[in-house]
Amino acid sequence: MSDSIASDAIKTQGSAVLKADCLITVGGMVLNNPATTVCKSNITRALPAADPFSGLATPTAGNPCKNVNGNKTSQTLQPGTYCSGMSLSGNVTLQPGVYVVQGGMKVNANAVVAGSGVTIFMAGSNTVSMNGNAKVTLSAPTSGAYSGVLFYGDRTGTAAQSTFNGTADSLLTGAIYFPRQQVNYLGNFSGNGGCTQVVADTIQWSGSTTIKQDCTSLGMEDIPATQSVQLVE
Repeated sequence: MSDSIASDAIKTQGSAVLKADCLITVGGMVLNNPATTVCKSNITRALPAADPFSGLATPTAGNPCKNVNGNKTSQTLQPGTYCSGMSLSGNVTLQPGVYVVQGGMKVNANAVVAGSGVTIFMAGSNTVSMNGNAKVTLSAPTSGAYSGVLFYGDRTGTAAQSTFNGTADSLLTGAIYFPRQQVNYLGNFSGNGGCTQVVADTIQWSGSTTIKQDCTSLGMEDIPATQSVQLVE
């Protein structure tokens, strides 16, 4: 579902192959390659869909600041506020909880990053950058205030771009929510069983990715598209 009023609000190009139940947009769509859909026809000029995470509370920064030890080849990080951002190398395990990142989050080449029950809040206009040679296996909490939310971009930030890339063994299970940023989802991976949700200002997909609709068993709520209204005689 795209809320954009642009004539190419949904666009496929290059060698892209898109399969979905239905494509719905407030504007139009340009499908340079035909999309495979279940619905009778794709829907344009639809009503906008509401932000499904509009009621999500903003995490509060804590004190004292936590830091990543860049000299370690293996480390375990605890939830809290990382005032200088997070640059992850080597083997890194994230313990369950909320991470408030005040600075960029960078997952360097050949890093192995894992964690379950994790929500990562990118404060301000700070961005995520994952190297394509990194193995990243992260999952969101399955209960609580941030159930199903893996990455959360600040609503007060300005335009920026976050890039999610990784190896074919990487798994990002949970919602990737960046209401003020473009999300570049480039890796040949998705979530556990395809359970990844992406809600952002703009989204670019490249690579082999499966986005599954019903992921309630993993703490994610269903995200409905807007309903279409027609007058008939």
